[in-house]
Parts: sequence; structure tokens; C-alpha cells
Amino acid sequence: MALASAYAMALLGLKGIPILVEADISSSLPAFNLVGLPDASLSEASSRVRSACSNTGFSLPARRITVNLSPAAVPKHGSAFDLSIAVAVLCAAGQFSIQHTRSSVFIGELALDGSIRRVSGVLAMVLAAARAGFEVVYVPTANLAEASCVEGIRVIAVSHLGEVLNGFGVSTKALRSTEIVNAPAMVTRESQTLCMSEVRGQAEAVDAAVVAAAGGHHMIMVGTPGSGKTMIAQRMHTLLPALNQDDAIELAAMRSLVNRQSFDTLDYAAPIEAPHHSASMVSVIGGGSGVPKPGLASLASHGVLFLDEAPEFSAVTIDALRQPLESGDITLSRATASVQYPAKFQLVLAANPCPCGKGQLKADACQCAERIKARYLAKISGPILDRLDIQLSVRPVSATVLTGDSAVVETSLQLRSKVAEARRRAAARLRQFGLSLNAQVAGSVLRKDLRINAGSTKTLDEALQRGRISMRGYDKCLRLAWTNADLAGRNEPNSSDVAKALWLRGVASQLALSRG
Repeated sequence: MALASAYAMALLGLKGIPILVEADISSSLPAFNLVGLPDASLSEASSRVRSACSNTGFSLPARRITVNLSPAAVPKHGSAFDLSIAVAVLCAAGQFSIQHTRSSVFIGELALDGSIRRVSGVLAMVLAAARAGFEVVYVPTANLAEASCVEGIRVIAVSHLGEVLNGFGVSTKALRSTEIVNAPAMVTRESQTLCMSEVRGQAEAVDAAVVAAAGGHHMIMVGTPGSGKTMIAQRMHTLLPALNQDDAIELAAMRSLVNRQSFDTLDYAAPIEAPHHSASMVSVIGGGSGVPKPGLASLASHGVLFLDEAPEFSAVTIDALRQPLESGDITLSRATASVQYPAKFQLVLAANPCPCGKGQLKADACQCAERIKARYLAKISGPILDRLDIQLSVRPVSATVLTGDSAVVETSLQLRSKVAEARRRAAARLRQFGLSLNAQVAGSVLRKDLRINAGSTKTLDEALQRGRISMRGYDKCLRLAWTNADLAGRNEPNSSDVAKALWLRGVASQLALSRG
């Protein structure tokens, strides 16, 4: 048989595209040509495939071999096509029947001895194969755990090209794989050591974190160094409910794209990403050469993106978060491809009041000039600040709180149960609007369908009339009031819920004054 085919998968972001790998063997001068828009690493597949076949006991014919990757207009990247190319070429050489390959997808990189090595993005490829109607997918043994997360398709793990051929009834050399498979330990909710009960003397800040978690609100904390801002933010994700099946698979697929070997089964714990302030915009938003990869904002989807020392970040990096904060996704457009990744994260910022950090202490403690303070805080732009529902001032903790007996602080597990119950109440109320979190509710819905009693919003209305808050701030206070009511088990916010919402928005005016 001089012409044969097999199927592989190309990825554009999380979207998988079935690729028909066609192999033709003609009676021309010996050559191995690969066409169909391959990148550099894929173009080198001809050498890997020839050596792998030879070391498995099959020398390719000394004729012209042409491999076409169709559709030709779709960019193909990486070495995951090696196995499908080898199967198509050996099938064209008459080693086994073409019927074996029409319902199967082959994924894997070949070593020179025929071993099949781990590749990135396998979970997204298997998902795409299942949705495209394929029955079987062959994956490297090292990728079996993530591939097995997908239902509706049979997953076969192989560690050597000979195993694939043996499955088709072809006798091969004794298998010898050099691939070392290490199954890394999965980080589960139970193994996490961080707990909100470790935070002492900041009951108001912890309560604000609970409100943020319950309603999906973004938050900024401003306070002196050592006041507990980082401790609270690092534990925010422990308050979030476990991910559902679809969200866990989506997150695992993105981790697989960037080759994070962080699980041996699905991890249902809400993620947290906390980049250093020197992180580039590409690392946070996503990008890179070839097809853009997801950044930390996408890897924090359904969890928390924490920017500590926020004013030290590049202003361009912080401002790049505007669009995903509103839409919940990130679109990365390049000359070669345009891809979209989810970015449904909760943004948590922590900042000092000034470069020296002593701006909230006694008057003579801070030595920063007013213009220095203004330039420091101005790195967090007004549009970003306006998108943060909770703007909290965190005061230093006194020595008596740390050394004396204090009230027992609830654990993250206890607080998470409260958050889960509040989210259930919100989801039941918002189901008619196709929403699940208070932070997602549009202003028009808040002022019409979910209108609060006029007596309860009197303080809020006065703040709007006096110019203390903008109309956007007014809507955010209404969202916070609904979250406060959900946490308290009330069917509608009362005046105390509204007053607490105004307090949670209290840092905005302070930052505006600090900018002079």
C-alpha cells in the first residue's frame, strides 16, 4: 500500500483541531518530505520517525516519502505528531491495514529508540478528540493520568512504538523504553497547610475576605508592612468552594498546555497564582512565540490572582488586566494565530500606603514626599481601582493582640462552608438571569429586578448625591450588600448590609486623597 493516513490533533489555545496525516510512498529518489505548515520542531519529525522505526525493527523503504498534514492552512506546532506520522508511514509501507487508523488519534513524541515521550497539552487534545467523535486515543504512558480525566473515549497508554504495532498484530523487536515516568504528588485540599485561623488581630480584614470569596468580588488591601495583608491574600483560595468537574478539567487542560506536571488525578481545589512583581506582562496575561500559551491570569481561573506589592508591578501589566476583569477571558492575537483562554479569576491586590510603608502610622513616621506618594500609588490606575469592589484599609496589629488571649478564629474549612452556603443562596436567586455570583450582576438588574427597599439604601443614596461614590461605585455597593445579606441568611439586604458595603469600599477616597 503506497498511500495511508492516521489522525493527530493540533491545538490553537484550548481548541483542538483533528489533523489528517497522509503518507505517500512513491518510486522517486529517497527523501522524507513533511508539508502542511509545520513549525521547526515538527519539521524535524522525519529524522525521529526514521530512527524510531529502524530501531523498532522496520527500516523505511529507500523511496520518496511525502507526509501531508491536512488541513494545510492550520499551523502545526510541537512534537506530538511524531506517533501519528510513524503509524501513517508504516501503514503506507504495508505493515498493517488502513482500517486500524480511521477511528483513532495518535499522540506522542518519538525518541530515537522508539520510546514514546510525554508531550504538553494532551488533556486538551483528548477532549477535542472525544468531541470530534473519535473512539480511541493513543497517548504516552506519562500522560495517562490527565488523558483518563476525559469520559466518552477509550484511552490507550503506550511507552514504545512497538507497543502500538503489537496492538495491530505486527511482530516487532523486544521493546526497550528509555522514558522515565515519574508520577508527581497531587496537591489536594486536605494537604494544604494554609488556614485563615493563623491570621491574628485582623478580624475585619478576614471578614472582608469572606465577603469577597462569597460574592466573587475583587479586592485591594492597603496597609503598613507586617499588618497581615499577604497572609490573608495567600489564604483567600482556601475559602473558595471546590471546583466542579468542567472547571477542574478546564484548569487541568491549561496546566497541561504549559507543561505543569501538578496532578496525577484532577485537582478540584481552587487555584492561586502569586507572581513576583518583576513578572512580565506576557507571563501574567499569556503569549510567547508560536501559538500563544496561557499566562498566570488564565491559570488562576476559578481561583485567585494575587499581586503582592501591587504598585511595584509594571503599570502596563496591571492595566492589561482591565479587559479580563470585565469579560472573564483573554484573547491573544498574533500573526500566526488568535486564541482565547478563560480568565475567571478573583483579583486580590496588596499595597503599602507609600514607598517606605509607614504612611498609616503617626505623622512623623513617614518621610516620603507627597509627590513620591502620588507617583507610587498612581501605578494602580483609576480604571483598575474602580473595578475592585472591596477597597480595604488594613491597620497594624497591636502587641497586646499577639501576646494576649484572643477570641478563637474560625478555620478556613468553617469559613468555606459559610461561603458555599452564601453562593448557593445567590445562585438560586440569580438563576433566572443565567448568573451565579453577585459580582456578575448588571447594574440594570440591581436597580430593577433586584431593587432594594428605599429605606435600606438611604445612606447609599446620600453618598451618591454628595459625590462620595460614582454610579459604578453605587452598583458595586449594591452587589456587596447582597453578598452581606447572603452570608447573614437574609432574603434581602437591610440598612446594616448597605452600611457594611460602603465601609468595604472605603479605601477609594483615601487613595484619591493620597494622590493629592
